[in-house]
Amino acid sequence: MSSLAPLPQIIMEPIVRGALLEDLGRAGDITSDAIIPADCKATLALNARQAGVVAGLDLVMFAFLLVDPGISMQLRCPEGGKVSAGETIAIVNGPARSLLTAERTALNFLCKLSGIATATASLVNAVRGYNAKIVSTRKTTPGLRVLEKYAVRAGGGANHRFALDDAVLIKDNHIAIAGDIRTAIERARSAIGHLVKIEVEVDTLDQLGMALQASVDAVLLDNMSVEDLTQAVAMVGGRAITEASGRVTPKTAPAIAATGVDLISVGWLTHSAPILDIGLDMPADRNCRRHLN
Repeated sequence: MSSLAPLPQIIMEPIVRGALLEDLGRAGDITSDAIIPADCKATLALNARQAGVVAGLDLVMFAFLLVDPGISMQLRCPEGGKVSAGETIAIVNGPARSLLTAERTALNFLCKLSGIATATASLVNAVRGYNAKIVSTRKTTPGLRVLEKYAVRAGGGANHRFALDDAVLIKDNHIAIAGDIRTAIERARSAIGHLVKIEVEVDTLDQLGMALQASVDAVLLDNMSVEDLTQAVAMVGGRAITEASGRVTPKTAPAIAATGVDLISVGWLTHSAPILDIGLDMPADRNCRRHLN
């Protein structure tokens, strides 16, 4: 997607470097080093084995370059672009040992992020024609949140808060410990800066009424029926942002969006979306090309 801002290198580098170190262990790629001549060159293709949305190509290139700056990659599909089963996403060229050393790390990033982008796109398509946006949550893989939320954007979705310090989200346990919704909101408002928004999670219309009396910025309508969501949107009447969550699938999303909610948050996009099957394949001619000194 042309409007998709790339991840800065300063964010990608420690994550990719850590993944490579994890895979290289203490002695490097002993299999490739033993089998493949040092001067062997190869051209490999990143091929989609399923249709989907591609995300993570910068991470792929970075993984290859960290292993060997002599590797090059030519894109056939743009970041955030749709790909068909059997379609070539990119061609990579360079020392064969290095290509195989970086292969699994590169594919792990590409398959995972493309899977998230593909799942997000399915929900975005399901609510097309409505005003609701599909947003991610903090239910992410530890250490990979910035990548997984990026993949949601690549699929056409948007991001909820990134961390606990982005915004106030008062949930059921906060309310239970504080004693009631109003007390929780008042304590939060007295402690935060003037630019920080407050959202309250509610699961009944009565709780929603209490939250609205306290003039919150957003309400998270958790696991409500379509009928209750419709009433909730009417109760809010534009005074706060409305966010629905719970049991969201491509089949249920249109009915949820039709209630008029502003956002639909979906945790499984980042914690349970299946990968997109992508492989790094040799062409028909499998012979190495060697430098002639």
